[in-house]
Amino acid sequence: MGDLLTNLLASVIAGTAVWLSGFLLRRRKLNRTRAFFGLAAGASCLLVVSRHASSPREFSVHRRDVAALVELATIARECGARADRVGENQPTGEIGRLTEFCVGGPGGASPRSVTHVRAILRGVTYEVFDEEKRRLSFTVGGTEYVYSPQTSYVLLARFWGPVGARPVFFIGGLTAGSNLAGARYLARYHPELYRRFGADRPFALVLRIVEPAAYGTDFTELAADVTDVAFQPGPQPGVIDSAGTPPATNSDDGDPPRTLQPGVSPVQ
Repeated sequence: MGDLLTNLLASVIAGTAVWLSGFLLRRRKLNRTRAFFGLAAGASCLLVVSRHASSPREFSVHRRDVAALVELATIARECGARADRVGENQPTGEIGRLTEFCVGGPGGASPRSVTHVRAILRGVTYEVFDEEKRRLSFTVGGTEYVYSPQTSYVLLARFWGPVGARPVFFIGGLTAGSNLAGARYLARYHPELYRRFGADRPFALVLRIVEPAAYGTDFTELAADVTDVAFQPGPQPGVIDSAGTPPATNSDDGDPPRTLQPGVSPVQ
């Protein structure tokens, strides 16, 4: 009887240890995911997507952009957060108030994407779609990434506004299918991205989608890490910018103003 109780107690202890170990591993993974995306339990995040370019309906979204939003909303749900979809003409508030997922490149006429590229991703240039040549492309660091039936590209970036707070995830593809590929890549490889960039470093990656007509988004690979050239410095403190407006500073609380380059998060 004593041996039976001893074995039973040993089994209970071993089972509890295995359960506790698994629980701690899952909790650690969840905490890393929340830190990477700037999300917390009960928090909200924004899903910003442009209108379907060829649809006359104001709130119409391309079906592949919808699929991309589903991927991103799933990330938010796994973190215990809530995702709110915002249309291209709806106000999103200041940058950094909430984690933002911005889907669609400026080539798709997304006003929010245009703003992000102009203000923060200054080293990136999206070309206006040429109806005659049917040409779609963007350029980073002197390298042009051009769409073809065999290859497409998407820029996947994470950055912060001048005052830090919550990050923006920019998924600027040359097509709606490229946007979906970028969202799926982010959903699948964010643990590796966390190990590489942590929770507080910006990044900009060009992803290549190979044979999208045949493979869809299944053959998506890293084409280039363009972090060092995608984020160009803006106007320096005290210097009048091209618009003739001095850069804003945070000095309401009497502390010396902090200067942060857009795209870079302050280390907490």
